Amino acid sequence: MGFSTSLQGQASHEALLGRQDAEIKLLETMRRCLTTKVKSDREYASTISSLSIQGKKLERCDDLVGSLITQNHELFLQSWRDIMDSIDQTAKLIKQQADSMENVVVEHINNLHSERRRARKLYQEEQTWLTNQFQQLSEDVARKKTEYQKNLEMYKLARSRFEEHYVKSGRGGRKLDDVREKYQKACRKLHLTHNEYVLLIGAVTDCEQDLRNCYLPSLLRRQQSIHQEFIVAWKKILQDTVKYSHFASEKFIEIQAQMKAAADSVNPLDEYKDFIGKHRTRPASPLRLSFDENLVDNTSGKLLPNKLTVDNLTIDWLRGRLTELESSLKAAQQNRQSIQPTENNSDPSKKTPLDYSREREELRLRCQEKKISRQAEMIRGALNELGCEELPSGCDLSMEGSFTEPSTQPKVPSGLNNSSNNEKSSGGLIEEEWFHGVLPREEVVRLLVVEGDFLVRKTTRNDECQIVLSVCWDGHKHFIVQTTSEGHYRFEGPTFPSIPELIRHQWKSGLPVTSRSGAVLKTPILRERWELNNDDVILQEKIGRGNFGDVYKAKLRSCQTEVAVKTCKVTLPDEQKRKFLQEGRILKQYDHPNIVKLIGICVQKQPIMIVMELVAGGSLLTYLRKNASTIGQREQFRMCKDAAAGMRYLESKYCIHRDLAARNCLVGNESIVKISDFGMSREEEEYIVSDGMKQIPIKWTAPEALNFGKYTSLCDVWSYGVLMWEIFSKGGNPYSGMSNSQAREKIDAGYRLPAPDNTPDEVYKLMLRCWDYEPDKRPHFEQIYNIINALCQSHV
Repeated sequence: MGFSTSLQGQASHEALLGRQDAEIKLLETMRRCLTTKVKSDREYASTISSLSIQGKKLERCDDLVGSLITQNHELFLQSWRDIMDSIDQTAKLIKQQADSMENVVVEHINNLHSERRRARKLYQEEQTWLTNQFQQLSEDVARKKTEYQKNLEMYKLARSRFEEHYVKSGRGGRKLDDVREKYQKACRKLHLTHNEYVLLIGAVTDCEQDLRNCYLPSLLRRQQSIHQEFIVAWKKILQDTVKYSHFASEKFIEIQAQMKAAADSVNPLDEYKDFIGKHRTRPASPLRLSFDENLVDNTSGKLLPNKLTVDNLTIDWLRGRLTELESSLKAAQQNRQSIQPTENNSDPSKKTPLDYSREREELRLRCQEKKISRQAEMIRGALNELGCEELPSGCDLSMEGSFTEPSTQPKVPSGLNNSSNNEKSSGGLIEEEWFHGVLPREEVVRLLVVEGDFLVRKTTRNDECQIVLSVCWDGHKHFIVQTTSEGHYRFEGPTFPSIPELIRHQWKSGLPVTSRSGAVLKTPILRERWELNNDDVILQEKIGRGNFGDVYKAKLRSCQTEVAVKTCKVTLPDEQKRKFLQEGRILKQYDHPNIVKLIGICVQKQPIMIVMELVAGGSLLTYLRKNASTIGQREQFRMCKDAAAGMRYLESKYCIHRDLAARNCLVGNESIVKISDFGMSREEEEYIVSDGMKQIPIKWTAPEALNFGKYTSLCDVWSYGVLMWEIFSKGGNPYSGMSNSQAREKIDAGYRLPAPDNTPDEVYKLMLRCWDYEPDKRPHFEQIYNIINALCQSHV
């Protein structure tokens, strides 16, 4: 145990100051007591010296003549005088010891007392400085966060006004231009503040860690060294006190032995062991300087926490900022090198206040240097990651498709079934198996695993179509295919009349795409078998609306099979498109009669689509409500059994649905129920949600998921209990009349949905088992299926 590791907390700091005060007071007490002892010893020595003088004044010695001891008279007298001389010598020795006690011990105490007071003052000053530094760092971050929030509000207001004028005035007009300009300025200011906030968080974190991990332990090690040197000096004082209090009698020898043993028992190395044990604290928690992710909730995914935004609004600022930082870093390094360490730098006990001042200044400059270096490194890394791909847009002002007039007639959006001119602009890419169309960037990164893997995709920036080569090389790099004035294509090397020829040359030659990246194409990643061409799907009529876009009834061109197609809005950011495709990724590997079947996805061009089997009966919830008067108990049992079979299959695949409800089940031929809508699903045994409570179906979700964000298959069991309730209530609303928060509070308090009318007792008991507050006490879907199957047979 040591000061540097055990006494970093505020309580330890206060205890150490209290210990120093107590030691200073003890020194004052020792000085007062020993001064009194010196005075007493001198008085005692004077008294016995006078006694010896009086003892030597022998009167009426002649009266002893004739006595039996006369013959021994001279011997006796000498003995007596010798005794008196011994007493006188004892007096002189006591006085000598008193003088030594005053000149050595008391003086030593005076010096030690002054040193302890100086050491305490210096320690308190250092601690106060360190506390002020931590407070300053926190205040810097708080100020920047406040500025961020202010600019965010201005951005929201400008965006709202722009959207309002866009809808009212259409696409033209001076007023719209003015509003658009204000929107762009607010957006630019928000992005710049975002970057400053990210840089400050990174820099301050490094600085705070340096103060906490370097300076504070150094200060405490130095303080422990000073304290131990104090104990060494203190021990010497005690030993000198013993030395100058020594007397020759047996009793004094005994006392002396006891005093010496007591003095010798002092061990400076162990002196603070009990003190440290008593006042031991954990190191003070480091400052939690994290990016407030709520700030970027309404920025359409353009701004990401802890990540610099490199786009057309910030690129010039970032480059200028990098130049400033590099210049400041050079100056800071020169300033720090000008501070020369002293010879006593390695021995804390020999340091002077000037040494401490130099050390603190050197640390301050080093912190400043680290902050500048960290910011420069972050900007440099962000600029390098950009590669050859064009800058992302700072704000997308093309609102086409975002504001549409409502229509009562279902219609197919223009362009969904037309090949358009995009195939021509792609340079004949549609036929190439390594061309993946408009597959989102996140999906592309998932496919590129091995160094040298590559594919080609299409992206749109500011209404401009661009063809991008994505390569797995030292991470993932993305290169835009450049178009020459002659209409040819290139990267850094020769030009080619078509993009496939350019890619094949790059692949076969083994040359780097760009000299800076060094990326070499090795293995083309071909389209997966379930990636369909958009033109293979003929959209017919709109039959619903999903979280990401509209749902259509459609036909496959090749076999005229009717299918259901989910579309993703063109205007959604890539992050939302990735979440949209997640449902397709999950469904592609499942094959079960009670799970809706995936036919494929379409990513060759916009809009992205998921193609699934068409389940004619539509939503189970709608079916229950429309046919409430004709649905019998036997059919209800069969619906529960179908849902249990599908969920048993998902549980065996370690898939957590997270949104099981009647609205997300479909009814097919002969009333078969199929589990659908896997937009919130996760393929893992346990999933911890980290993105808050957005879009969570509160009244269908298990308490542990709501309270702790922890999802397992047993959470789906809770939802299945609510699904059974919906089936036997024939489409009723669970917790009717309660808000989400009210239902959640009542569930935590022990409330459970009452049994719907005419629900068999065995069914309601199963519902209650599914709603057990303790997840481990709920049945698994294997048990649920067996129970429902047995109930089906008994109610035939």
